Amino acid sequence: MTTITAIEGDIVNAPADTLIVNLFAGVAEPTGATAAIDRALGGVIGRAIASGDVKGKPNEVTVLYPAPGTVAATRVLVVGLGPADAFTGERARQAAGAAIRKARDLGATRVATVLHGTGAGGFDVALGAQAVAEGTILALYRFTELRKPAPDRHEVEDVVVVEHDGARLPAIETGLARGRAVADSVTLARTLVNRPGNVLTPRALAEAARQAAAETGLRCEVLGRDEIAALGMGALGAVAQGSYESPAFIILEHLPDGVADDAPPLVLCGKGVTFDSGGISIKPSQGMGDMKGDMGGGAAVLGAMRAIRLLGTPVRTIGLIPATENLPDGRAFRPGDVIRAMDGQTIEIISTDAEGRLILADALVYAKRFTPRAMVDIATLTGACMVALGAKVAGVMGHADIVARLRAAGDATNERVWELPLWNDEYGKLIDSDVADMKNSGGRNGGAIAAGKFLEKFVGDVPWAHIDMAGLEIPDGDGGPYRPKGASGYGVRLLVAFVEGYATEA
Repeated sequence: MTTITAIEGDIVNAPADTLIVNLFAGVAEPTGATAAIDRALGGVIGRAIASGDVKGKPNEVTVLYPAPGTVAATRVLVVGLGPADAFTGERARQAAGAAIRKARDLGATRVATVLHGTGAGGFDVALGAQAVAEGTILALYRFTELRKPAPDRHEVEDVVVVEHDGARLPAIETGLARGRAVADSVTLARTLVNRPGNVLTPRALAEAARQAAAETGLRCEVLGRDEIAALGMGALGAVAQGSYESPAFIILEHLPDGVADDAPPLVLCGKGVTFDSGGISIKPSQGMGDMKGDMGGGAAVLGAMRAIRLLGTPVRTIGLIPATENLPDGRAFRPGDVIRAMDGQTIEIISTDAEGRLILADALVYAKRFTPRAMVDIATLTGACMVALGAKVAGVMGHADIVARLRAAGDATNERVWELPLWNDEYGKLIDSDVADMKNSGGRNGGAIAAGKFLEKFVGDVPWAHIDMAGLEIPDGDGGPYRPKGASGYGVRLLVAFVEGYATEA
């Protein structure tokens, strides 16, 4: 695991093989730490700016090789930050990620970096440090646990943030610690999504939750098939009955010091279908392997709960993850079946591939026993949402205040959400059934909203929102400077920021 620390000192003399400094777009000459490096190198950065070879464009990385005796390192990386008036925490994360990946590709072992955009009158120091930690850790992530060791696979061992002003070190260390807690929780979610269905079964997901709880002090309880049946969770039980693997209903709780154990909590519910074949309504074989990621919402909740606990967020928070496989065997539930959810409502099954909303229905009913302040569910739920919004943003729908909070959290973390309507007159009839209280699919048109309307039936009067993150759990290709190929870990940082938004409220 790469270590990230902070020291007081001069970047020119930092004990590292690689130095990282930065440059805003449109500047005529370097300033701050970049200027110090430029002077040590005899003005090479300034000449590169003047020639137009270095422009400071976002995530542009220029590699320089200093002459012996000029700086302690063998190479210097100059990363572009884009225009100063458009600089954000996301730009800082991306810059850190772009630079550290380049450093790793070049064989760097020990890297020294400055913070990005936190000069005089610039970005908040603690937030800048958090962004560097997040961007660095997330960019260096690779899923290698199922591959034999490669002799040419190189990793960066140490990253040190060099700060000339010692008075800023406490804020930097606080930011780095926060960034580490959040980023490591995102990498946990990534690893869970990357694991194939034969490795990450519902029971294995439950074990990962137990381990995270033991590590951080979260409370954890896991209900098995018999307990799920005893609670009357007929929707979760129906989805699970076609699999040999037992389902698991995972309950995590963060109770901050000084907060009453009956304080109304925030409840986060995450879909945990560890493999989704579609059941009897079986999916096409092409691309079915990616359905190992259908527990991306559950992974997001688990990662978020871990981070919330490590950060000591002063808000009682409960995470619920209904976990199961959806497979077709002789016991599997069928189109045309009518099943009964935990609260007694009946559901006509139109498609067994609309299973995520079923297991979330029971989770939402269970959540109401805590008398929540608010509930949020997150799920890789519908292809229809991908059709509507693409795979760059999640759909969100529900209570106006909760939606607004999620949008603000998404903008802050760049895990964005976009609202879809839940108008009853226009969309409520999509899930009307002739034989039951509702049906589980409203057809192709408006499919994402129909799923939201279905879930709304189970929340009662609790403020609630639903996040449809379909397509964001395993983006196609490389997702950017700090999102390597494979699982993204989407939702962890979004949910952490959402919960933290309540921290200052009574």
